[in-house]
Amino acid sequence: MTSLLTGPDARIRCAWVGDDAEYRRYHDEEWGRPLHGDRALFEKMALEGFQAGLSWITILRKRPRFREVFAGFEPERVAAFDDEDVERLMADPGIIRNRAKILATIGNARLVQDMADGELDALMWSFAPAPTGVRPAAFADVPAVTPESTALSAELRRRGFRFVGPTTMYALMQSAGMVDDHIAGCWRA
Repeated sequence: MTSLLTGPDARIRCAWVGDDAEYRRYHDEEWGRPLHGDRALFEKMALEGFQAGLSWITILRKRPRFREVFAGFEPERVAAFDDEDVERLMADPGIIRNRAKILATIGNARLVQDMADGELDALMWSFAPAPTGVRPAAFADVPAVTPESTALSAELRRRGFRFVGPTTMYALMQSAGMVDDHIAGCWRA
């Protein structure tokens, strides 16, 4: 598979974008840009957890509904969800109806709620590797797991977080701009 493609706007992008307009927007405006804030990173953690085993475009297309039914991913509000909320979410076809992932999101919100303001942000970013200046030349150069994502996963698990495996945490690190894996030649690189 080629690592780059030229879009309808003549821009060269990472090929994972394909010809999907929403993926193009996500790639150009969000993926790989530094993201800060406990709420924003909690949302990213939750959505990456829901993505496990699925394609990111599936989550991206469902993200507006996720935001609606998960109270804008405000940790304090999600932490207050009860059994009725779990059943409400399980009945909603607009999201991924996986009980374990729903319960993990609520449990993770409770853990974030117990943290000091800014603590989740500081914790996650403390595992961001120092920039190397080396850009991946092809998809084959992009890892699925790194020592940093493994360490972040271990620390989050130690604190009780769920659905935060090393691969999921590396995807979060990429999307939140903790690492920049835009392929050399991509206009965003």
